Amino acid sequence: MKLTKIKKQDIINEYKIHDKDTGSSSVQISLLSSNIGELIEHLKIHKKDKHSRRGLIMLVNKRRKLLNYLKNNCLNEYLDLIKKLGIRK
Repeated sequence: MKLTKIKKQDIINEYKIHDKDTGSSSVQISLLSSNIGELIEHLKIHKKDKHSRRGLIMLVNKRRKLLNYLKNNCLNEYLDLIKKLGIRK
């Protein structure tokens, strides 16, 4: 369920803006998207896991809020990110 340290570092390296960037909106959104994808795969197998489903809904809402923030403040970065991640078609 949880991202491994190596996979998390790979995602951060791919979406970071500068060398010491670990908390920008684009990095957070990409990490949340990876977690969401893993939870979706888990829920396909374990359909009655209501606790994980609640966690998934909370992660999706957090990602939605960050995407709205990015859309309002930096539209170009928002458009690049959703195209790269393949969300909000």
